Amino acid sequence: QEEFGYNAETQKLLCKNGETLLGAVNFFVSSINTLVNKTMEDTLMTVKQYETARLEYDAYRTDLEELSMGPRDAGAVSRLDAAQSQFQSHKDKYEKLRADVAIKLKFLEENKVMHKQLLLFHNAISAYFAGNQQQLEQTLKQFNIKLKTPGAEKPSWLEEQ
Repeated sequence: QEEFGYNAETQKLLCKNGETLLGAVNFFVSSINTLVNKTMEDTLMTVKQYETARLEYDAYRTDLEELSMGPRDAGAVSRLDAAQSQFQSHKDKYEKLRADVAIKLKFLEENKVMHKQLLLFHNAISAYFAGNQQQLEQTLKQFNIKLKTPGAEKPSWLEEQ
């Protein structure tokens, strides 16, 4: 009878530690998923917009240079003014996107979220495999992770008897 009780306690502890580790892993996966599918995706979209803006900027700059070298009649002056206006508009757009890309790449390079998540993952895995429940729970507290353990509100039908 005593061995069964000891075995039951061991199984409960394994289950609790496993659920705690699962909570940490789920939090890690969710954060990395956000990083990959939102942050990196947004950066790639901005880079694509930057590439397009660069092509447009180069095209309008070339048009402006060609018109500047041409004859100076009344029609050419109005076309030159229009080309200058379009060139300036596309230059501003290009420079803004270049600054946006630089900022986003800097944030990705520094990415504190990813470093924090990797530290969480490492600490949780280490604590779990060392069998250190207190360290595992402390890791979750350190990263402000609240676990909703399934069945915590209601004991199992075996425990009720």
